[in-house]
Amino acid sequence: MKHLQLYILVLLIFCSCSGPEKKELEIPTIYSFEVIDSLDLQILGDPLITDVSPKADRFVFYDFANSEFIITDSSGAILSQFSKNKDTPDSYGFLMESPGFVNEDQLALAGMNGIFIYDLDGNMIQKLAHPETLAGAGFMSFSGKGMETATLHGKQYLLSKSVRTRETFAGEQKFYDSFRALELIDIEDEKFIEIVPFEQGSQFLDGNGYFESDYAPALEAAGDKLYIALGGEQRLNVYDLSPEGAKLDTVVMLDWPGFGKLSVTPRAEFAEGTVIIKGGTPAIRNIHVVEGKILLQYYGGIPEEKMKELEALYSLGSEEEAELLYEKIESEVNQGILILDQKTLEVIGNLDFPRGVNISGFASGGGFLWMEKAPNEEEEEDFLRIYKVKLVGK
Repeated sequence: MKHLQLYILVLLIFCSCSGPEKKELEIPTIYSFEVIDSLDLQILGDPLITDVSPKADRFVFYDFANSEFIITDSSGAILSQFSKNKDTPDSYGFLMESPGFVNEDQLALAGMNGIFIYDLDGNMIQKLAHPETLAGAGFMSFSGKGMETATLHGKQYLLSKSVRTRETFAGEQKFYDSFRALELIDIEDEKFIEIVPFEQGSQFLDGNGYFESDYAPALEAAGDKLYIALGGEQRLNVYDLSPEGAKLDTVVMLDWPGFGKLSVTPRAEFAEGTVIIKGGTPAIRNIHVVEGKILLQYYGGIPEEKMKELEALYSLGSEEEAELLYEKIESEVNQGILILDQKTLEVIGNLDFPRGVNISGFASGGGFLWMEKAPNEEEEEDFLRIYKVKLVGK
C-alpha cells in the first residue's frame, strides 16, 4: 500500500460564459501510451517522484523513509540530496504540499511553517508566511503532484492549496459560501490572492456536509489558463488567470462509468477544529497539460460499505487483515486517465494506466509523461525506474 493509505487526520486548528456542457464518454479511444525510454534512480528507501522541470532535465523525488529530497538529472544521476526536518529557520515543518520546480533551478513547497523556495542544493531562497496562522494540517501524497507555478505578465506566481480557516468550518454554511480552493501567490511582492470558489451549480453548495478530501483540488496552469477539478466533482473548471486573480471561463461537465458518488454527511456531524481526510474518496487527483491534451488522472473510489469495513478493522487493531482487504478492494477500483482536447475541451480518450506502473500518479515535463515502475512485490529493489511515456495516436 505504497504512498496510498487509508487514514484519518485530526487537525487542531458554473456558471459559464458559454454554459456547462455534458460530455458523453462512450467514444472510441484513438490514443495509447508508448514507453520510449527510462531512467533509474539508484537508491534504497521509499522515493516518490513529485515533479519534472519544464525542460525535463531535472527531476525531484521525496524519499519518505529518510524525509529527504533528491534531485537528479535525466539519466537518474543524483545531483543533490537535502532534508529540512530539523528545527531550523529554513525548515518547512510538516509537509503540506510536495515540491515543484520554479523554472529549472529552484523548488517551491508548502509546509506548516510557510511557503518555501529552495535552490537545488537545499539553500533557502525565500520564505513566505501563510495568510493565517496554522494549528495543524493534513497531507496526501501522489506521484507527480508537486506545487504548481504560472507565469503572468512576465512574473512568476505559485498556485498553492488554500489553508485559511476563514473563521468557520465544514458544519456551517459560511464555510461553503466563503470557500476558496487556491492561493495565487506573487513571489516577488509576497502577495496572496484567494481564488476558485465553489461555483454556481457545484455539488458542494447542495446543503450537505463534505470532508476536505471530497473537494481536494487537482490543477494545472498552462499559459494564462487554469484547469482545475475539485475532488469528486465530475467537472473541469477553466479559468483565465491574471495578476488580479482568476475569472471563470468555461465549465465542462463530465460523466463516465466506474466513478463513484461522493458520500454526503449531515453538517451537524462536523465539529469545529476537526477535519477528516479519507483516502478512498472518488476524485480527480491530478491534471497535466501535455502537447495540446488535458489529462485528468482519476480514482473511482472505494464504496462506502467497504470503507466502513476497513475502518472497523483498523479500529480493532487488525492491521494485517485490513491491509490484505485494502489491497483486494484497491485492485477493484476503477482508475485511469481521461483525455480532453485542450482547444475544444472535447473528451477524446479514457485510458487505463500502462501495465507495470505505479497507478498512484505520474509527473509530466518536456512534452512527456514520467511514470514510476510498480514496486516488485517479491523482493525489495535498490532502484526506482521512471518510464518516459508518450501519448500517441493509434
